[in-house]
Amino acid sequence: MAKLSTDDLLDAFKEMTLIELSEFIKQFEDVFDVKAAAPAAMMMAGPAGPADAAPQEEEKDEFDVVLESDGGKKIQVIKVVRELTGLGLKEAKDTVEAAPKAILEKVNKEAAEKAKTKLEAEGAKVTLK
Repeated sequence: MAKLSTDDLLDAFKEMTLIELSEFIKQFEDVFDVKAAAPAAMMMAGPAGPADAAPQEEEKDEFDVVLESDGGKKIQVIKVVRELTGLGLKEAKDTVEAAPKAILEKVNKEAAEKAKTKLEAEGAKVTLK
């Protein structure tokens, strides 16, 4: 079998549909017993630094969004909690009633601020930890 260059392989992939490419990746993973990592997941992990480096004061990059109270607007807050978490109605209601309770855990600053803003717009009391 003739060896294909990287450019030849890329040209072949460009002609494939997304479904065909997805099936190829699954088969590739099975044949070579590997797991293809999503590029976004690799970027989220960040670059690896030396293990013996002294810990530096870094800006906190993971936040927990904690619902302190529903502010008297339980139904509106339940709707926002469902939107943010994907929970069902009963689970979201139980979460709101169990305040103070973490709604989102270990999310980035942008997502935490967005969730806090949405919850506070409905009257909820929220803290970021």
